[in-house]
Amino acid sequence: MLFLLAIFGVSGRILLDPIPNVQPVTVLVLLTGAYYGAPRAIALAAIVALASNLMFLGHGPWTLFQAIGWGGIGLVGARWANRIVVEGSVRIGLLTVIAAASGLAFNWFVSLSILLDVGPSMLIPYLLNGLVFDLYHVAGNVMFVAWMASPLGEMMYRHRSSPSFESVREVAPN
Repeated sequence: MLFLLAIFGVSGRILLDPIPNVQPVTVLVLLTGAYYGAPRAIALAAIVALASNLMFLGHGPWTLFQAIGWGGIGLVGARWANRIVVEGSVRIGLLTVIAAASGLAFNWFVSLSILLDVGPSMLIPYLLNGLVFDLYHVAGNVMFVAWMASPLGEMMYRHRSSPSFESVREVAPN
């Protein structure tokens, strides 16, 4: 299942590349965290970021920031799993709010990658210049939640390997 989600994420990024910041990965990773837990969501985030950037979109220091940013969104999905998914179905309203906030948080986190090339004084102007693109990401996330959250959530629910959401989120002892 993770392989199919990765293919969907990579192809979604590539096919929607002409529309800036609109791609299904944020919602995919958020749902993966909610249904399969943080480890699988983090793996999906890294696979999609690396595969799409290395093959087609261009690789640079931002790739690591994208993988970490989407991994963090997967952690949010896993942490909120009991609220996002109730009795096997997705709560669309809550998922929409989380996906919108995740779009902004992700873009701002990835924007930190410019600090590797320029000084901190450029961060605020960079964030302000990118605000329109951040809003594109938010609008895309809202659109993807409306379009794919219910059918994808249904499919993910049927293909879970564990009947408990908690089983993949337990902390291992040191």
